[in-house]
Amino acid sequence: MYSLSFTYVGPGKGNYRQLLNAANGKVFEWVSPGPNNEPTGDWEPVSFLVTPKQLQMFAAGFEYQVSSKSSLKAELAMSHYDINLFSDKDKGNDNGFAGKINWKLDDQPARLGKRMIRWQTNLGFEYVQDRFKPLERLRNVEFLRDWSLPFDAAPAEEKIINASVKLSDSSGTRFRYEITNYNRNDGYNGVRHFLDHGMRYKGWNLSNQLSWVSFTATGRSGRFIRPTIDLKKELAEFYKIQVGAKYMGEFNELNNKLADTLLPGSFGFNIFELYVKSNEALPNKWGISYYSRNDLFPSKTFLKEADRSHNFSVSTELLKNENHQAKFSVTYRQLQVIDPSLTREKADKSILGRAEYSVNEWKGLLTGTMLYELGAGQEPKREFSYVPVAIGQGEYFWIDYNGNGIEELNEFEIALYPDQKKYIRVFTPGSEFVKSNYLQFNYSIDLNPKALVPEQGSRGFKRILSKSSTTSALQISKKNIASGKFLFNPFSSQLLDTNLITLSSFFSNTYFYNRTSSKWGLEFTHSRSSAKSLLTYGFESRALETFLGRLRVNLGKSLVSGWVFRHVNNELNTTGSKFTNRNYRVVQRSFEPNLTYVYKANLRATIGYSYTQKENRIDSMESSVNHALTGDVKYNILNNSSIQAKFTFNQIQFRAYQGAANTTVGFILLDGLLPGSNYLWNLDYTKRLAGNIEISLQYEGRKPGDARTVHVGRASIRAIF
Repeated sequence: MYSLSFTYVGPGKGNYRQLLNAANGKVFEWVSPGPNNEPTGDWEPVSFLVTPKQLQMFAAGFEYQVSSKSSLKAELAMSHYDINLFSDKDKGNDNGFAGKINWKLDDQPARLGKRMIRWQTNLGFEYVQDRFKPLERLRNVEFLRDWSLPFDAAPAEEKIINASVKLSDSSGTRFRYEITNYNRNDGYNGVRHFLDHGMRYKGWNLSNQLSWVSFTATGRSGRFIRPTIDLKKELAEFYKIQVGAKYMGEFNELNNKLADTLLPGSFGFNIFELYVKSNEALPNKWGISYYSRNDLFPSKTFLKEADRSHNFSVSTELLKNENHQAKFSVTYRQLQVIDPSLTREKADKSILGRAEYSVNEWKGLLTGTMLYELGAGQEPKREFSYVPVAIGQGEYFWIDYNGNGIEELNEFEIALYPDQKKYIRVFTPGSEFVKSNYLQFNYSIDLNPKALVPEQGSRGFKRILSKSSTTSALQISKKNIASGKFLFNPFSSQLLDTNLITLSSFFSNTYFYNRTSSKWGLEFTHSRSSAKSLLTYGFESRALETFLGRLRVNLGKSLVSGWVFRHVNNELNTTGSKFTNRNYRVVQRSFEPNLTYVYKANLRATIGYSYTQKENRIDSMESSVNHALTGDVKYNILNNSSIQAKFTFNQIQFRAYQGAANTTVGFILLDGLLPGSNYLWNLDYTKRLAGNIEISLQYEGRKPGDARTVHVGRASIRAIF
């Protein structure tokens, strides 16, 4: 049996393409080549070999102080990059060279009319071979974009010559001009003029910049112009409020030399902004702004306006009161489409907002935080795949339910034991994007009556209050396809499947009584989590509700008894026709008493028993009863070593049809084990060296039912800072 693995090789470089309606995994189909027998797909049934590589770099430099105001600096580097250490062929192009030299004349006084100024000059030259391979990024992130080059431009031999002069005076006025020539041996040659000017006049601060790039390359030429202007003033007589205006634009015109038209990659935009904001040094501050943006796209020989947006923003921060602090910001955007033939955008209205609040009131009786956020964006349909990783490093386990030897999406489960953790789940975005709205709401609240009602001397109801505390947490996240309405209410249940993209929530309430007592304590927890998402094969919904009661009783200085009761509702539902075998609605009830013996700080031993009953309430109504006996011992050797051993015996009664154990429901009911007697054991030794180096040796074993015994050994070393 053969199993193919496909790799994305890029548009026009493969003979296959991926189908978007795959039901149970990724499906690829062959596509016929073009008229010249050139590939038209973007996938190939190949796996790229990862060769062992070697990268070395040698660098030397010097700096010579010519005078107190001038200096000369030079650097020279050589790289050695071997892309395949297993091969001895084509080694002549492994070495690459680069170098640069710079002369700087700084802080020279001069007189310009009646004004004393200072000036600074720079001259530089840089050379880089196309074979030079630096250890880290050689250029800034925006370097290729600054020169109107594509982000995936191939390496080339580069020569850069630059010269600049800067003038400034004591009033804060400055002027700087720089000219740079950038030449590549692939036919590209560009010249950039850069102006930077700033001045102050009667309290107004003016700052502006202009970058103008003209270039010519094989088959194309163009210019890239980027002006920026910022004018602002601080009104000292009005509580230092700032008012200002900004302008920023970009115009990237790429000309086709043969057709004398603009290339599709050409673009432009203008942004105009007005703003008013308070003194930013104050703890309580606010700001209001308006800005307009229009986008331009190529239309024959010029850039033409395609759309325009109007944006209104309000923000505030209230941080002066230490007990109540809040942050708020909201932006409203209205998009107008002017020429539908130039853009795929549609007229739209959207809101982006975020509100944060924290409270610590009544001496700590009430503490909490809250977050509310909403917005809009583009969302793809998601698909996922399972990728094998080193054993123990993954999260999922493959069970070949149908016995065909093919890893299908409905055959992966969450691993319960280290030797099963062989796969990770990788989400990849689809090729279809839709406009979406999203909403998030979180809160966390703690109530501690002991802050106002002291335990000592209290009686009756007050004593109960002093020993009680509670915590509550809620998280809601929604995302749906935009339908012309905003998504405001996090608690609304009116969300149609036709619009839903993702919906997840988590709610938890816990009540503690006698939590800090050394004699006994009690707690009750109710939690519920749910998630629903739109995947390529349909909707997947999960829900988990848990009721937990826990009692702790200290029987003496060395004996502690614990009692745990759980009631769990676990549900999974998928709408895909090939994924209905995964659906279940499992109800679980369990009771877990345990007894722990503690001797000083050296020894802790625990023995426990658990009774667990699980029932599937849909389809075949499978059920299981699990009796488990557990022993756990941990011994600390001096202050730097510990050894821990644990043994668990599970006796599982499984009532279901023949073969049900090898299904998703069976995996859930049996906790990854098998009907009958199951044995699990592990041994862990940890030792700390030199204070911050920790060595760990671990051994785990498992004997599930009549299956073979599984042995897993691990060793690790880590540094603790």
